[in-house]
Amino acid sequence: MNKKILVVDDEIGIRESLKKILEKEGFLVDTASNGQDAFKIIRGGDIDLLITDIRMAGMDGVELLKVSKSVSPFTEVIMITGYASVDTAVDSMKQGAYDYITKPFKKADILKTVHRAIEKQILTMDNIMLKERIEAFETAPIVESASSKMKDIVDLVHQVAPSQATVLILGGSGTGKEVIADMIHKLSSRGAKPMIKVNCAAIPETLIESELFGYEKGAFTGASSRKEGRFEVADRASIFLDEIGEIPPSVQVKLLRILQEGTFERLGSNKTLHTDTRIIAATNKNLAAMVKEGLFREDLYWRLNVITIELPNLKDRREDIPNLVQHFINRFSKKNAKELGGIESKAMEILLNYEWPGNVRELENVIERSVVLDKDGIIGSDDLPTELAKTAICSNESVTIPLGTSLEEVERVLMEETLRHTKGDKGLASKLLGISTRTLYRKMDKKEDN
Repeated sequence: MNKKILVVDDEIGIRESLKKILEKEGFLVDTASNGQDAFKIIRGGDIDLLITDIRMAGMDGVELLKVSKSVSPFTEVIMITGYASVDTAVDSMKQGAYDYITKPFKKADILKTVHRAIEKQILTMDNIMLKERIEAFETAPIVESASSKMKDIVDLVHQVAPSQATVLILGGSGTGKEVIADMIHKLSSRGAKPMIKVNCAAIPETLIESELFGYEKGAFTGASSRKEGRFEVADRASIFLDEIGEIPPSVQVKLLRILQEGTFERLGSNKTLHTDTRIIAATNKNLAAMVKEGLFREDLYWRLNVITIELPNLKDRREDIPNLVQHFINRFSKKNAKELGGIESKAMEILLNYEWPGNVRELENVIERSVVLDKDGIIGSDDLPTELAKTAICSNESVTIPLGTSLEEVERVLMEETLRHTKGDKGLASKLLGISTRTLYRKMDKKEDN
Protein backbone atom coordinates (compact mmCIF):
# COMPACT_ATOMS: atom_id res chain seq x y z
CA MET A 1 0.00 0.00 0.00
CA ASN A 2 1.35 3.45 -0.96
CA LYS A 3 2.18 5.66 2.00
CA LYS A 4 0.41 9.01 2.38
CA ILE A 5 2.41 12.18 2.89
CA LEU A 6 1.11 15.67 3.70
CA VAL A 7 3.30 18.63 2.70
CA VAL A 8 2.58 21.95 4.46
CA ASP A 9 4.24 25.22 3.42
CA ASP A 10 2.97 28.72 2.71
CA GLU A 11 5.21 28.94 -0.37
CA ILE A 12 3.51 27.29 -3.33
CA GLY A 13 6.84 26.65 -5.08
CA ILE A 14 8.12 24.51 -2.21
CA ARG A 15 4.82 22.66 -1.91
CA GLU A 16 4.70 21.78 -5.59
CA SER A 17 8.41 20.91 -5.76
CA LEU A 18 8.15 18.46 -2.86
CA LYS A 19 4.91 17.01 -4.22
CA LYS A 20 6.56 16.28 -7.59
CA ILE A 21 9.65 14.68 -6.02
CA LEU A 22 7.66 12.47 -3.67
CA GLU A 23 5.03 11.36 -6.20
CA LYS A 24 7.83 10.14 -8.50
CA GLU A 25 8.87 7.89 -5.62
CA GLY A 26 5.39 6.36 -5.54
CA PHE A 27 4.00 8.21 -2.50
CA LEU A 28 0.47 9.62 -2.30
CA VAL A 29 0.92 13.33 -1.63
CA ASP A 30 -1.51 15.96 -0.37
CA THR A 31 -0.65 19.60 0.29
CA ALA A 32 -1.81 22.48 2.48
CA SER A 33 -0.78 26.15 2.62
CA ASN A 34 -1.31 26.64 6.38
CA GLY A 35 -1.46 24.79 9.68
CA GLN A 36 -5.22 25.01 10.13
CA ASP A 37 -6.01 23.32 6.79
CA ALA A 38 -3.30 20.75 7.42
CA PHE A 39 -4.77 19.82 10.81
CA LYS A 40 -8.18 19.22 9.22
CA ILE A 41 -6.59 16.80 6.73
CA ILE A 42 -4.68 14.94 9.47
CA ARG A 43 -7.75 14.67 11.66
CA GLY A 44 -9.84 13.31 8.77
CA GLY A 45 -7.47 10.79 7.20
CA ASP A 46 -4.61 8.33 7.55
CA ILE A 47 -1.47 10.41 7.07
CA ASP A 48 1.75 8.43 7.49
CA LEU A 49 4.17 11.35 7.23
CA LEU A 50 3.78 15.09 7.76
CA ILE A 51 6.36 17.46 6.25
CA THR A 52 5.80 20.99 7.52
CA ASP A 53 7.51 24.36 7.39
CA ILE A 54 8.24 25.85 10.82
CA ARG A 55 7.55 29.50 10.06
CA MET A 56 3.96 30.02 8.87
CA ALA A 57 1.32 32.62 9.64
CA GLY A 58 -1.38 31.58 12.12
CA MET A 59 -0.61 28.04 13.33
CA ASP A 60 3.13 27.54 12.83
CA GLY A 61 4.89 24.24 12.26
CA VAL A 62 5.73 23.63 15.94
CA GLU A 63 2.10 24.08 16.97
CA LEU A 64 0.99 21.85 14.07
CA LEU A 65 3.42 19.19 15.30
CA LYS A 66 1.86 19.27 18.79
CA VAL A 67 -1.78 19.09 17.70
CA SER A 68 -1.01 16.47 15.03
CA LYS A 69 0.67 14.19 17.57
CA SER A 70 -2.34 14.57 19.86
CA VAL A 71 -4.78 13.14 17.26
CA SER A 72 -2.41 10.95 15.21
CA PRO A 73 0.49 9.88 17.43
CA PHE A 74 1.95 7.43 14.92
CA THR A 75 2.25 9.97 12.09
CA GLU A 76 5.93 10.82 11.65
CA VAL A 77 6.84 14.51 11.25
CA ILE A 78 9.69 16.18 9.37
CA MET A 79 10.26 19.91 9.90
CA ILE A 80 11.36 22.28 7.12
CA THR A 81 13.51 25.14 8.35
CA GLY A 82 15.84 27.94 7.26
CA TYR A 83 19.31 28.16 8.78
CA ALA A 84 18.14 30.85 11.18
CA SER A 85 15.65 28.52 12.90
CA VAL A 86 17.68 25.32 13.18
CA ASP A 87 17.56 25.54 16.98
CA THR A 88 13.77 25.56 16.82
CA ALA A 89 13.85 22.50 14.56
CA VAL A 90 16.10 20.66 17.01
CA ASP A 91 13.74 21.56 19.87
CA SER A 92 10.82 20.24 17.83
CA MET A 93 12.54 16.84 17.63
CA LYS A 94 12.40 16.71 21.42
CA GLN A 95 8.62 17.18 21.08
CA GLY A 96 8.20 14.24 18.72
CA ALA A 97 9.43 15.27 15.26
CA TYR A 98 11.45 12.60 13.46
CA ASP A 99 13.98 14.95 11.80
CA TYR A 100 14.34 18.25 9.95
CA ILE A 101 15.55 19.42 6.55
CA THR A 102 16.98 22.87 5.83
CA LYS A 103 16.28 25.25 2.98
CA PRO A 104 17.51 25.21 0.30
CA PHE A 105 17.24 21.44 0.30
CA LYS A 106 18.70 18.80 -2.00
CA LYS A 107 16.51 16.12 -3.55
CA ALA A 108 18.78 13.31 -2.32
CA ASP A 109 18.68 14.60 1.26
CA ILE A 110 14.89 14.91 1.21
CA LEU A 111 14.38 11.38 -0.11
CA LYS A 112 16.87 9.90 2.34
CA THR A 113 15.11 11.54 5.30
CA VAL A 114 11.63 10.69 4.01
CA HIS A 115 12.44 7.01 3.43
CA ARG A 116 13.95 6.69 6.90
CA ALA A 117 10.89 8.32 8.47
CA ILE A 118 8.56 6.00 6.55
CA GLU A 119 10.61 2.95 7.57
CA LYS A 120 10.30 4.01 11.20
CA GLN A 121 6.54 4.50 10.80
CA ILE A 122 6.15 1.03 9.21
CA LEU A 123 8.20 -0.59 11.99
CA THR A 124 6.16 1.19 14.67
CA MET A 125 2.84 0.10 13.16
CA ASP A 126 4.07 -3.48 12.65
CA ASN A 127 5.10 -3.66 16.30
CA ILE A 128 1.73 -2.27 17.42
CA MET A 129 -0.19 -4.80 15.30
CA LEU A 130 1.98 -7.66 16.54
CA LYS A 131 1.43 -6.58 20.15
CA GLU A 132 -2.35 -6.38 19.56
CA ARG A 133 -2.38 -9.85 17.99
CA ILE A 134 -0.39 -11.33 20.88
CA GLU A 135 -2.60 -9.60 23.47
CA ALA A 136 -5.73 -10.86 21.71
CA PHE A 137 -4.50 -14.43 21.90
CA GLU A 138 -3.34 -14.05 25.51
CA THR A 139 -6.96 -13.38 26.49
CA ALA A 140 -8.33 -16.31 24.50
CA PRO A 141 -9.30 -19.50 26.35
CA ILE A 142 -6.88 -21.60 24.31
CA VAL A 143 -3.96 -19.64 25.79
CA GLU A 144 -5.39 -19.65 29.31
CA SER A 145 -5.71 -23.44 29.16
CA ALA A 146 -5.46 -25.44 32.37
CA SER A 147 -4.53 -28.53 30.35
CA SER A 148 -0.84 -29.43 30.16
CA LYS A 149 -1.45 -30.78 26.63
CA MET A 150 -2.82 -27.45 25.42
CA LYS A 151 -0.09 -25.48 27.21
CA ASP A 152 2.52 -27.52 25.33
CA ILE A 153 0.66 -26.87 22.06
CA VAL A 154 0.53 -23.10 22.70
CA ASP A 155 4.27 -23.09 23.48
CA LEU A 156 4.90 -24.95 20.20
CA VAL A 157 2.75 -22.47 18.28
CA HIS A 158 4.81 -19.55 19.63
CA GLN A 159 7.99 -21.36 18.54
CA VAL A 160 6.72 -22.24 15.08
CA ALA A 161 4.83 -19.05 14.15
CA PRO A 162 7.85 -16.79 13.39
CA SER A 163 9.34 -19.40 11.03
CA GLN A 164 8.37 -20.10 7.43
CA ALA A 165 7.90 -23.84 8.05
CA THR A 166 4.91 -25.75 6.72
CA VAL A 167 2.60 -26.89 9.53
CA LEU A 168 0.27 -29.90 9.61
CA ILE A 169 -2.49 -29.76 12.25
CA LEU A 170 -4.14 -33.04 13.21
CA GLY A 171 -7.31 -33.46 15.25
CA GLY A 172 -10.92 -34.52 15.28
CA SER A 173 -13.78 -32.39 14.02
CA GLY A 174 -14.36 -29.38 16.26
CA THR A 175 -11.05 -29.59 18.17
CA GLY A 176 -9.94 -26.10 17.08
CA LYS A 177 -7.66 -26.71 14.10
CA GLU A 178 -8.65 -23.44 12.44
CA VAL A 179 -8.08 -21.52 15.68
CA ILE A 180 -4.52 -22.86 15.87
CA ALA A 181 -3.95 -22.03 12.18
CA ASP A 182 -5.16 -18.47 12.79
CA MET A 183 -2.86 -18.18 15.77
CA ILE A 184 0.20 -19.34 13.77
CA HIS A 185 -0.57 -16.93 10.94
CA LYS A 186 -1.31 -13.87 13.07
CA LEU A 187 1.80 -14.31 15.20
CA SER A 188 3.98 -14.60 12.08
CA SER A 189 5.58 -11.89 9.95
CA ARG A 190 2.77 -12.47 7.44
CA GLY A 191 0.05 -11.69 9.98
CA ALA A 192 -0.73 -8.20 8.68
CA LYS A 193 -2.31 -9.80 5.59
CA PRO A 194 -5.41 -12.01 5.80
CA MET A 195 -4.94 -15.77 5.82
CA ILE A 196 -6.65 -17.42 2.84
CA LYS A 197 -8.82 -20.32 3.99
CA VAL A 198 -9.82 -23.25 1.78
CA ASN A 199 -12.12 -26.05 2.93
CA CYS A 200 -10.98 -28.80 0.60
CA ALA A 201 -13.90 -31.04 1.58
CA ALA A 202 -16.45 -28.41 0.56
CA ILE A 203 -15.17 -27.92 -3.01
CA PRO A 204 -16.17 -30.49 -5.67
CA GLU A 205 -13.26 -32.55 -6.96
CA THR A 206 -13.80 -31.16 -10.47
CA LEU A 207 -13.40 -27.56 -9.26
CA ILE A 208 -10.68 -27.69 -6.63
CA GLU A 209 -7.78 -27.37 -9.10
CA SER A 210 -9.18 -24.18 -10.67
CA GLU A 211 -10.02 -22.85 -7.21
CA LEU A 212 -6.48 -23.28 -5.91
CA PHE A 213 -4.48 -22.37 -9.03
CA GLY A 214 -6.84 -20.15 -11.05
CA TYR A 215 -7.66 -20.26 -14.73
CA GLU A 216 -7.46 -18.27 -17.97
CA LYS A 217 -10.39 -17.09 -20.03
CA GLY A 218 -11.66 -19.98 -22.16
CA ALA A 219 -9.81 -22.65 -20.13
CA PHE A 220 -13.08 -24.58 -19.85
CA THR A 221 -16.79 -24.10 -20.53
CA GLY A 222 -18.00 -21.19 -18.43
CA ALA A 223 -14.56 -19.60 -17.95
CA SER A 224 -15.60 -16.22 -19.33
CA SER A 225 -12.69 -14.31 -17.78
CA ARG A 226 -9.37 -14.88 -16.04
CA LYS A 227 -9.54 -15.75 -12.36
CA GLU A 228 -6.72 -15.73 -9.83
CA GLY A 229 -6.41 -18.87 -7.73
CA ARG A 230 -6.12 -18.98 -3.96
CA PHE A 231 -2.33 -19.36 -4.11
CA GLU A 232 -2.01 -16.12 -6.09
CA VAL A 233 -4.22 -14.28 -3.61
CA ALA A 234 -2.20 -15.72 -0.71
CA ASP A 235 1.16 -14.48 -2.05
CA ARG A 236 3.32 -13.20 0.84
CA ALA A 237 0.64 -14.42 3.27
CA SER A 238 -0.53 -17.85 4.49
CA ILE A 239 -3.02 -20.34 3.09
CA PHE A 240 -4.99 -22.71 5.33
CA LEU A 241 -5.88 -25.97 3.58
CA ASP A 242 -8.51 -27.55 5.82
CA GLU A 243 -9.27 -31.25 5.31
CA ILE A 244 -6.27 -31.66 3.02
CA GLY A 245 -6.86 -35.41 2.91
CA GLU A 246 -9.78 -34.72 0.55
CA ILE A 247 -7.55 -33.35 -2.25
CA PRO A 248 -7.56 -35.69 -5.29
CA PRO A 249 -4.27 -37.21 -6.58
CA SER A 250 -4.19 -34.96 -9.67
CA VAL A 251 -4.14 -31.88 -7.49
CA GLN A 252 -1.72 -33.43 -4.98
CA VAL A 253 0.97 -33.34 -7.69
CA LYS A 254 0.55 -29.58 -8.24
CA LEU A 255 0.48 -28.94 -4.51
CA LEU A 256 3.77 -30.85 -4.14
CA ARG A 257 5.32 -28.58 -6.75
CA ILE A 258 4.18 -25.50 -4.82
CA LEU A 259 5.89 -26.84 -1.71
CA GLN A 260 9.06 -27.76 -3.58
CA GLU A 261 9.46 -24.84 -5.97
CA GLY A 262 6.79 -22.24 -5.22
CA THR A 263 5.61 -22.37 -8.85
CA PHE A 264 2.42 -23.31 -10.73
CA GLU A 265 0.38 -22.51 -13.85
CA ARG A 266 -3.20 -21.41 -14.12
CA LEU A 267 -5.52 -23.77 -15.97
CA GLY A 268 -5.35 -22.97 -19.68
CA SER A 269 -1.93 -21.26 -19.45
CA ASN A 270 1.70 -22.28 -20.00
CA LYS A 271 3.04 -19.26 -18.10
CA THR A 272 4.75 -20.28 -14.87
CA LEU A 273 3.76 -18.17 -11.87
CA HIS A 274 5.59 -17.83 -8.56
CA THR A 275 4.04 -17.59 -5.12
CA ASP A 276 5.54 -16.95 -1.70
CA THR A 277 2.89 -18.64 0.40
CA ARG A 278 3.15 -20.39 3.74
CA ILE A 279 1.03 -23.53 3.85
CA ILE A 280 -0.81 -24.52 7.01
CA ALA A 281 -2.76 -27.74 6.47
CA ALA A 282 -5.22 -29.62 8.67
CA THR A 283 -7.04 -32.93 8.63
CA ASN A 284 -9.08 -35.25 10.83
CA LYS A 285 -7.90 -38.23 8.80
CA ASN A 286 -4.89 -40.50 9.29
CA LEU A 287 -2.70 -39.39 6.39
CA ALA A 288 -0.01 -41.99 7.15
CA ALA A 289 -2.63 -44.73 6.75
CA MET A 290 -3.87 -43.09 3.54
CA VAL A 291 -0.29 -43.16 2.20
CA LYS A 292 -0.12 -46.94 2.84
CA GLU A 293 -3.47 -47.40 1.09
CA GLY A 294 -2.26 -45.40 -1.93
CA LEU A 295 -4.79 -42.61 -1.38
CA PHE A 296 -2.26 -39.89 -0.52
CA ARG A 297 1.16 -39.22 -2.06
CA GLU A 298 4.02 -40.18 0.25
CA ASP A 299 6.30 -37.38 -1.00
CA LEU A 300 3.55 -34.81 -0.38
CA TYR A 301 2.92 -36.24 3.08
CA TRP A 302 6.55 -35.73 4.10
CA ARG A 303 6.59 -32.23 2.61
CA LEU A 304 3.54 -31.32 4.68
CA ASN A 305 4.72 -33.10 7.81
CA VAL A 306 7.51 -30.64 8.72
CA ILE A 307 5.90 -29.44 11.95
CA THR A 308 2.98 -31.50 13.30
CA ILE A 309 0.55 -30.24 15.91
CA GLU A 310 -1.91 -32.84 17.21
CA LEU A 311 -4.95 -31.49 19.05
CA PRO A 312 -6.60 -33.58 21.79
CA ASN A 313 -10.34 -34.20 21.97
CA LEU A 314 -12.22 -32.09 24.50
CA LYS A 315 -13.01 -35.16 26.63
CA ASP A 316 -9.25 -35.61 27.08
CA ARG A 317 -8.83 -32.10 28.52
CA ARG A 318 -11.92 -31.67 30.64
CA GLU A 319 -10.08 -29.24 32.93
CA ASP A 320 -10.41 -26.64 30.14
CA ILE A 321 -14.21 -26.85 30.00
CA PRO A 322 -14.90 -24.21 32.72
CA ASN A 323 -12.67 -21.63 30.95
CA LEU A 324 -14.23 -22.40 27.59
CA VAL A 325 -17.75 -22.20 29.01
CA GLN A 326 -17.11 -18.77 30.54
CA HIS A 327 -15.49 -17.55 27.34
CA PHE A 328 -18.52 -18.60 25.28
CA ILE A 329 -20.97 -17.18 27.83
CA ASN A 330 -19.20 -13.81 27.62
CA ARG A 331 -19.13 -13.88 23.82
CA PHE A 332 -22.75 -14.87 23.26
CA SER A 333 -24.08 -12.65 26.05
CA LYS A 334 -22.50 -9.68 24.28
CA LYS A 335 -23.70 -10.86 20.87
CA ASN A 336 -27.30 -11.23 22.11
CA ALA A 337 -27.28 -8.16 24.39
CA LYS A 338 -27.98 -10.28 27.46
CA GLU A 339 -26.50 -10.12 30.95
CA LEU A 340 -25.69 -13.52 32.41
CA GLY A 341 -24.21 -14.16 35.81
CA GLY A 342 -22.54 -17.40 34.78
CA ILE A 343 -23.54 -21.04 35.14
CA GLU A 344 -24.92 -23.12 38.00
CA SER A 345 -22.69 -25.83 39.49
CA LYS A 346 -25.15 -28.61 38.52
CA ALA A 347 -25.13 -27.48 34.91
CA MET A 348 -21.33 -27.29 34.92
CA GLU A 349 -21.20 -30.83 36.31
CA ILE A 350 -23.27 -32.06 33.39
CA LEU A 351 -20.90 -30.34 30.95
CA LEU A 352 -17.86 -31.83 32.68
CA ASN A 353 -19.30 -35.36 32.55
CA TYR A 354 -20.46 -35.29 28.92
CA GLU A 355 -18.29 -37.03 26.27
CA TRP A 356 -18.36 -34.17 23.68
CA PRO A 357 -18.15 -36.11 20.39
CA GLY A 358 -18.29 -32.77 18.56
CA ASN A 359 -15.52 -31.32 20.76
CA VAL A 360 -15.17 -27.56 21.32
CA ARG A 361 -17.51 -26.72 18.45
CA GLU A 362 -20.31 -28.73 20.08
CA LEU A 363 -19.67 -27.03 23.43
CA GLU A 364 -19.79 -23.65 21.71
CA ASN A 365 -23.15 -24.48 20.12
CA VAL A 366 -24.58 -25.74 23.43
CA ILE A 367 -23.57 -22.55 25.26
CA GLU A 368 -24.92 -20.30 22.50
CA ARG A 369 -28.27 -22.13 22.65
CA SER A 370 -28.32 -21.89 26.45
CA VAL A 371 -27.56 -18.16 26.43
CA VAL A 372 -30.30 -17.46 23.89
CA LEU A 373 -32.94 -19.52 25.73
CA ASP A 374 -31.99 -18.49 29.29
CA LYS A 375 -34.68 -16.55 31.16
CA ASP A 376 -33.28 -15.92 34.64
CA GLY A 377 -29.74 -14.59 34.07
CA ILE A 378 -27.80 -17.76 34.87
CA ILE A 379 -27.43 -20.99 32.91
CA GLY A 380 -28.99 -23.86 34.80
CA SER A 381 -29.41 -27.55 34.03
CA ASP A 382 -32.87 -26.78 32.59
CA ASP A 383 -31.22 -24.62 29.92
CA LEU A 384 -29.11 -27.50 28.60
CA PRO A 385 -30.34 -29.92 25.90
CA THR A 386 -32.13 -32.90 27.45
CA GLU A 387 -30.13 -35.49 25.52
CA LEU A 388 -26.88 -33.95 26.71
CA ALA A 389 -27.98 -34.17 30.34
CA LYS A 390 -29.15 -37.78 29.91
CA THR A 391 -25.89 -38.85 28.30
CA ALA A 392 -23.68 -36.99 30.77
CA ILE A 393 -25.35 -38.24 33.95
CA CYS A 394 -26.53 -41.68 32.92
CA SER A 395 -23.77 -42.88 30.56
CA ASN A 396 -22.00 -44.84 33.29
CA GLU A 397 -24.93 -45.35 35.68
CA SER A 398 -27.35 -48.24 35.97
CA VAL A 399 -30.08 -49.37 38.33
CA THR A 400 -30.60 -53.06 39.15
CA ILE A 401 -34.24 -54.08 39.63
CA PRO A 402 -35.06 -57.72 40.45
CA LEU A 403 -37.33 -59.62 38.11
CA GLY A 404 -40.95 -59.57 39.34
CA THR A 405 -40.74 -56.08 40.91
CA SER A 406 -44.06 -54.26 40.60
CA LEU A 407 -44.34 -51.34 38.17
CA GLU A 408 -45.12 -49.03 41.05
CA GLU A 409 -41.92 -50.07 42.82
CA VAL A 410 -39.88 -49.71 39.57
CA GLU A 411 -41.21 -46.17 39.17
CA ARG A 412 -40.33 -45.33 42.79
CA VAL A 413 -36.74 -46.64 42.44
CA LEU A 414 -36.18 -44.81 39.16
CA MET A 415 -37.44 -41.53 40.60
CA GLU A 416 -35.27 -41.85 43.71
CA GLU A 417 -32.13 -42.82 41.79
CA THR A 418 -32.63 -40.05 39.22
CA LEU A 419 -33.10 -37.46 41.98
CA ARG A 420 -29.98 -38.78 43.68
CA HIS A 421 -27.94 -38.40 40.51
CA THR A 422 -29.28 -34.90 39.87
CA LYS A 423 -28.66 -34.00 43.53
CA GLY A 424 -32.30 -33.12 44.08
CA ASP A 425 -32.72 -31.03 40.93
CA LYS A 426 -36.34 -31.87 40.13
CA GLY A 427 -36.38 -29.94 36.86
CA LEU A 428 -33.45 -31.95 35.50
CA ALA A 429 -34.80 -35.20 36.98
CA SER A 430 -38.11 -34.74 35.20
CA LYS A 431 -36.25 -34.13 31.94
CA LEU A 432 -34.25 -37.32 32.35
CA LEU A 433 -37.38 -39.31 33.19
CA GLY A 434 -39.27 -37.88 30.22
CA ILE A 435 -42.11 -36.43 32.30
CA SER A 436 -43.18 -32.93 33.25
CA THR A 437 -42.03 -31.39 36.53
CA ARG A 438 -45.66 -31.24 37.63
CA THR A 439 -46.04 -35.01 37.04
CA LEU A 440 -42.88 -35.69 39.04
CA TYR A 441 -44.19 -33.65 41.99
CA ARG A 442 -47.54 -35.45 41.79
CA LYS A 443 -45.91 -38.89 41.83
CA MET A 444 -43.65 -37.85 44.73
CA ASP A 445 -46.66 -36.63 46.70
CA LYS A 446 -48.46 -39.90 46.00
CA LYS A 447 -45.43 -41.85 47.23
CA GLU A 448 -45.33 -39.83 50.46
CA ASP A 449 -49.08 -40.41 51.03
CA ASN A 450 -48.50 -44.14 50.71
